[in-house]
Amino acid sequence: MSDRPLITGGCFCGDVAYEIDGALQSGRACHCSRCRKAFSGASSAYAEIAPGSTFRWTGREPVRFDTGGGWGMGFCGRCGSTLCGLMGEKVHGVTLGCVNGDPGVEIDYHLFVGSRAPWDHIGGSAPQYEAHPPASGSD
Repeated sequence: MSDRPLITGGCFCGDVAYEIDGALQSGRACHCSRCRKAFSGASSAYAEIAPGSTFRWTGREPVRFDTGGGWGMGFCGRCGSTLCGLMGEKVHGVTLGCVNGDPGVEIDYHLFVGSRAPWDHIGGSAPQYEAHPPASGSD
């Protein structure tokens, strides 16, 4: 275990929980219509698990919803909270709304703002991209 505090998180009802020994990186908010539906909001708020970090489920594991191309989302089968993004069987990142306390990252950028909802007013100073951000090698 590292000397960093554990990042913990879980769903609304408490059935699905996790911990990350390490850090998160590449915080982003996606404003596409698919993310609005999956997250029931103006956008997703999501960060990747940083290389060298260890992720593990400490409660029930989530139900998987396949979104295509080997990608999926994990959500609680009881309360419906969207908890993570999956690539194959591996957790790629977590939804920031389900992290307990300070996740140690902020939103670095907004993507697909060209298809944001008309009622969505994006604040803050993070860069905004009409679609994908320039290639970063982290996605």
